[in-house]
Order: sequence, then C-alpha cells, then structure tokens
Amino acid sequence: MLRVLKPLSGLSPKQHSLGQLQSRYRYRCHPKNDGGGDGIWKTEEKKDGYLQLHKNKGQHLLTNQRILDSIVRKSAIKPTDTVLEIGPGTGNLTLKLLEAAHRVVAVELDKRMVEVLQKRVAESGVQDRLTVICKDALKAEFPPFDLVVANIPYGISSPLVAKLVYGARPFRSATLLLQKEFARRLLAKPGDSEFNRLAVNVNLVADVEFVMDVSKREFVPCPKVDSSVVTIRPKAEVPNVDLNEWWAFTKACFCKKNKTLGATFKQKKKVMELLGMSKLAGSNGESKDYISSTDNDDDEGESDEEEFSPSPCSEMGASSFKEKLMGVLKSADFEDKRPSKLSNEELLHLLALFNQAGIYFHDQSKSRNAENESFTVAYS
Repeated sequence: MLRVLKPLSGLSPKQHSLGQLQSRYRYRCHPKNDGGGDGIWKTEEKKDGYLQLHKNKGQHLLTNQRILDSIVRKSAIKPTDTVLEIGPGTGNLTLKLLEAAHRVVAVELDKRMVEVLQKRVAESGVQDRLTVICKDALKAEFPPFDLVVANIPYGISSPLVAKLVYGARPFRSATLLLQKEFARRLLAKPGDSEFNRLAVNVNLVADVEFVMDVSKREFVPCPKVDSSVVTIRPKAEVPNVDLNEWWAFTKACFCKKNKTLGATFKQKKKVMELLGMSKLAGSNGESKDYISSTDNDDDEGESDEEEFSPSPCSEMGASSFKEKLMGVLKSADFEDKRPSKLSNEELLHLLALFNQAGIYFHDQSKSRNAENESFTVAYS
C-alpha cells in the first residue's frame, strides 16, 4: 500500500512555510495485493483510514520537490494571479502554487482527495486562498482565472485541452504535465510522424512550447509511461474561420492523414456526404448529421483506388460533384498533397476554396456552441 507517514514530531504546522509543510509528508508504496490486477493502490494518512489511488483513473501523485518547484517557476506566476489547477490530488503541487499565487482554484472530482487536500492546506494557514470545485473538470464551469497549472489525468487530456483553448474563459498560459506521447502529438509539426489533427486544431488558436520531460519514476504509484511538461499560450489573433466548419474539415482530411487529398475525396462515401451537405447549405434545409468519417490518422481501410461509381440513387449530380471536388483540389495543386505535410495556412486556404465553390463540411443550419461541444469532432 501507499502510506502517508505522520508529520515530523515536535513541530507545529504554523511554524513552517508551505515548502516545509510539503516536506513533512513522505510516501511509502506497495501495490494492493487483491489478485484482481486492477491497478488500485492505497494511502493511509494518520488514523483517518485508507484512500485508494486508481491508476486506471490517472491518479498518479508527483512527489519530486525539485520538479514541482520547476513547474511553478516555469509557469511565471504573478503574486496577483488566480491559478486554475485541475486534478490536484492530495495537494503536492497545490501547496507550491499557494506560495506563488494570490488564489488557487482546484477542480477535483474525488471527494476523498478533496478531504486530504483541504486538510493539508488548512495546516498551512492559507485555506482562505484556496477554492475547491468538486466536479468533473470536463463538465464544470470554471470561474475567471489567469493561468492553468496542472498534472492532467491522462484519460481526459484531449477534451480538457480543447475545453481550455476553445473555451470562453481567457487566460495567459497553461502549463500542463501530460503523458509524453500526447505532448509529442501536441508539439508535432507538418511532416513529423506524430503530426495529427490534434496539433492542427490546437495550433489554430494557441502556441505550444516544450518545457521538460518527467520520468515515470517520479510518480506514486508509478505509471507505465513517462510524462512531459508543455506550456500552451493562446494566440492574440486567430484566423477568421467558422470553428465548426474547420473541425469538420480537418476531420475529413485527417481520417487518413497519409493519403493524398485526391484519393480521400474520390471515395464514394466522402462524395455522397459532401454532396448532401452542400445541397443542404444551398437549400437551408434540415439534416440528420454532418461529416462523420472515422478519424484513424492512418492509412488502413479504404484503398486509394476506391472511387465513386454511379448508382440509381446517386446519378443525380454525384459524378459532376466529384469532378467539382477534384477541380478545387487541382486549382491550387492540392490533389497529390497529403494532410500530414500541410501547414495550417495551407489547410485554411484549401477550406476557403472549398467554401467558395459551395462545398461545406458542417451543417450550417445547426447552431453549435463552441464551449459546450463534446470536442470529439475536433480531436483524434
């Protein structure tokens, strides 16, 4: 089990700084031996019972003081800042943030974690500067904040990053501890093997900077993979593009990111989807859905040779519409280009050409709120 030992004896909590308070807690780890292999660990704090840590829920505590200090330093926190922390756990990072910031807003779903967090902060005497929101971070409405500094649970990385960068709350930067593989995808550039729709969509509205790598050995319990710290800074100016249209367009392009655009848009399913969407845009009618191609970001599945062949239900304009699609691609020399090698500027240009030709990727008759989107249409 994971044991949180009692504070050092003979010392009053009020006699210590937050840094000293942090060091009073040590961790001893043993996996729970229940035969189930479910990745549950236990923590015991004083005589208050046990607190289970679920590895499959991303509950990994960063305990290295040097790394915690470095994360706070790299965040460039001002004494007047309100910092949003998501997934504070038992408060290892929270205590550091309270040393640097005016206020910390911590969002934690696990009520047991909240109890430990509040107890530790109360011992420091600065509980009046901590606000705890006990809700799912993906569903919670965040209050105003200046910065985000957090050790993000791996399982919610994509939708949480989306909620931050596309949300209504402005902020200066977000310094996030993420799974290393996910961080590399965020940082990927056109032509990189990791380049994907996630990087494309985040780069539209924000810049991502690598900060440092963190070994899995610095966590309790130890995860299976290493982590990385990145800083995300929203751009002062973003392209004037309909976000729903952009998300649906990048989904269509990156469903097979290493295929040529010509091969992708010759596929029968794609032709029919876009034909229906374009007819809808012209008639302002009703539609059941919009582009729903599976976003596998690979080259498996339908072959490049699969092209539309007329059938009784598709003869009315489908062949000519396919020629229209190919005409747009050829007009700007995009037919033989692959999404995995295109910059955001090139993708924005291609989307503008499609729209100018009356080709749309999102149901224009449906009003969608960007902050309330599930964001699954925007991220792989």
